[in-house]
Amino acid sequence: MLAIPHQQRLPIAIAALGLLFLALFLLYPLFNVFGASFLDSEGGALTLGNYAKMLGRPFYRQAIINTLGIGIAATLITTLISVPFAFALARLPVVGRAAILALASLPLILPSFVSAYALVLLFGRSGVVTQWLQSMGLGFGSIYGAGGIVVVYVLTLYPYVLLPTVAAFKAVDVSMEEAAQNLGSSPLRTVRTVILPIVLPAILAGALLVFIETLENFGVPFVLAEDMPIFAVEAFKLFIGETSPNPSSAGVLGVLLILMTAAVLVVQRHFLASRRFATNARRTPPLLNVGRGVQAASSLYCWAIVILALVPFFAIVVLSFMEFRGPVLHGHFSLDNFAPLLGRASRPFFNTLIFATAAAACATLVGVPIGYVVARQRNGMATLLDVVATLPFAVAGTVLAIGFIVSFNSGPLMLTGGPLILVLAYTVRKVPFTVRSASAIVHQIDGSLEEASISLGRPPLQTFLRIVVPLMLGGILSGAVLTWVTVASELSATIVLYSGPWSTLTVVMFQSLESGGAGVATAAASILILVSIVPIALLYRLVRRYGLD
Repeated sequence: MLAIPHQQRLPIAIAALGLLFLALFLLYPLFNVFGASFLDSEGGALTLGNYAKMLGRPFYRQAIINTLGIGIAATLITTLISVPFAFALARLPVVGRAAILALASLPLILPSFVSAYALVLLFGRSGVVTQWLQSMGLGFGSIYGAGGIVVVYVLTLYPYVLLPTVAAFKAVDVSMEEAAQNLGSSPLRTVRTVILPIVLPAILAGALLVFIETLENFGVPFVLAEDMPIFAVEAFKLFIGETSPNPSSAGVLGVLLILMTAAVLVVQRHFLASRRFATNARRTPPLLNVGRGVQAASSLYCWAIVILALVPFFAIVVLSFMEFRGPVLHGHFSLDNFAPLLGRASRPFFNTLIFATAAAACATLVGVPIGYVVARQRNGMATLLDVVATLPFAVAGTVLAIGFIVSFNSGPLMLTGGPLILVLAYTVRKVPFTVRSASAIVHQIDGSLEEASISLGRPPLQTFLRIVVPLMLGGILSGAVLTWVTVASELSATIVLYSGPWSTLTVVMFQSLESGGAGVATAAASILILVSIVPIALLYRLVRRYGLD
């Protein structure tokens, strides 16, 4: 029996524990969703009839077409808007570049569900803008349906393409541009034929995240789709409506949703693997020397996108202080909308804070050691751990939640009905954030520091806790904060898993929308925006004060 080297025991132990956790709370629930799709309604016999039944119905075939069509449209429009935006920020003298980058990151931490509801309040059938236009004799098309969903996705998901593409444009070796121009290429042709192909991996990576988010998003279609079938929403409706022991129909939709996401990942990897994009960059390209007209136009373009994307959130905050009578808005200042949330019925507010804090702590405890192993080790176990830890990115919250219900509704580990099942589901869904932020920081830490500590007699675990973790603190905090704010705005998994007293602010919004309580919904959304921004501001102050970046 081969002895395990002393220095390898800690990484192997971390990898084993990480895989055990993910196997129990990610792979096992997904396997049960997969298995449910091949069992009859009683869960006793294997069958392919569930797929034949679901795919044979025009309604669910239309759900596939709608989901893919909206996802493709949103991804293309987002990419077309974001690439020029990124080029302007990276290479042109845009006014207020730092402020634009900071504001452009906000849609990633603010719930898209809130943005969709804001559009309904502004442009819905009884919306503020709609009524104003009608009073002037101007008609207005419906915000509901595919068009409205695409608009919300574009306004809330464009940072996924923008941020990596800005970094890619800044990383292009300036010598590539100089060589093209020396050969007679015009600046515009150089951008099109030299620079864009080099930054293509970053563009595709961002576009892939946009597409995956459109596939798994539950809140936006719930608000805007109306009678249009959308995969994530229909899976939830089927699961809630199925009375048989085995959720076979919901399992079919869940498996199809995972397969669509996996197919997109495979296509992207195949495309990137067949091409070379490296440039051996040595010099960061400088800002281009352009005229005042181009500078003004690029600045206006960038500011217009940022402000337009944040308008729905400003609107929600303002409208939450207005008087509502049912779904009807009256233009009078009022604090009554907040009374149910901050008075006797304040439990959803505190549940949101507690669940977000607990999930952020759990995701940090699980994700940081995994991120360390993924960054430091180059073996099969680390690669497997990396793949499995990234898998939650490609799984819809609705699907994972259905898997949790099927897996932990009975037996020795019965979790349904309590708060722990919510915290575990949040932890699994958000662990990729902490893994990625931790591994990115570990790549920047010189491994010789650990080797020196171990050679002086410090055990690997003590070295990790006393030397590596303090150096990782900036990445750990950023991952924890990102987990916190995204858990606070989580809807797709929450709406399936919560029960009794364990509702959250997003559930309050969901139920208020169903019952016509627009005032309470806007107040819940405003509180959600506030609690999302506060930890980001605190993290920014810590980073600036202690130099944790």
